[in-house]
Amino acid sequence: MELGVDLVEIARVKFLARRNPKFLTRVFSAHEMAYCKAKKNPWPHFAVRFAAKEAVYKALGKAEVPLTAISVVSDRHGRPSATINGKRVRGMKLSLSHGRDHAVAFAVLAR
Repeated sequence: MELGVDLVEIARVKFLARRNPKFLTRVFSAHEMAYCKAKKNPWPHFAVRFAAKEAVYKALGKAEVPLTAISVVSDRHGRPSATINGKRVRGMKLSLSHGRDHAVAFAVLAR
């Protein structure tokens, strides 16, 4: 079993996106961007997805998987899962959470 975890400051993601408008399009898929932008306050949602990408990357232990290839999708019940280039990562469980200032993600990969 492999574990990945990441903690992100929401304000940092907001700062990066405002400083460099291409940040969002370089890091997030069109689906992720649409999901986050549909929220009243999109920044916690962007931050938790960024944390999830990092957590998945760490759980996979593969430097050749770029963050841009990793996407967070939700099933019909709202449960998050990870995809790489559109293909679901089998055996991986994600847990996402965010508060006022921070977002955290855990990725567990059963081998």
